[in-house]
Amino acid sequence: MSQFFQIHPENPQQRLIRQAVEIIRQGGVVVYPTDCAYALGCHIGDKRALDRIKAIRRLDDKHNFTLVCRDLSELATYAKVDNSAYRLLKQNTPGAYTFILKATPEVPRRLLHPKRRQIGLRVPDNAIALALTEELGEPIMSSSLIMPGDNEPLTDPYDIRDLLQNQVDLVIDGGYCGMEATTVVNMAEDEWFVFREGAGDSTPFQN
Repeated sequence: MSQFFQIHPENPQQRLIRQAVEIIRQGGVVVYPTDCAYALGCHIGDKRALDRIKAIRRLDDKHNFTLVCRDLSELATYAKVDNSAYRLLKQNTPGAYTFILKATPEVPRRLLHPKRRQIGLRVPDNAIALALTEELGEPIMSSSLIMPGDNEPLTDPYDIRDLLQNQVDLVIDGGYCGMEATTVVNMAEDEWFVFREGAGDSTPFQN
């Protein structure tokens, strides 16, 4: 049976943030809000938790996972970008974007596409998500909470609890946070391109 925390979307209670982060550190799978939709998250180094997320979403090894970060200070650890790419990232974070970047050796191989050393990176404009990553001190390994057969993510934390209470360790109720996917920008190739149009304005990344 999963725990259920009601956390204020604008002023997150630090006590509950600490408890949520402890669950992540101990190998738990959590549902938490972002600026686009609810997401599944776990510790970046925990293979068992990652496998549980794959099972919930029925994902194969070709799925691109995303590292949700508090800011761009962690970028150099996990991704390689040139100066012009960094400037664009800085101008558009936090925000409703997922950036596909060249991964560094610090990224565990199990998070990567088997044929491409790429990783998604995201800095969401959501107080709860940012508080979690700040307290954790490293990115959260994340995947949008879209159930098998669905095209859109789940949006109601009470429905999420009823559906996943035996499959996750914590559901965070952070209120309504939207249901539109992020805009995905592939910056891992020589020519950048918008892979998916979503909530973020894609204009700055159009060639």
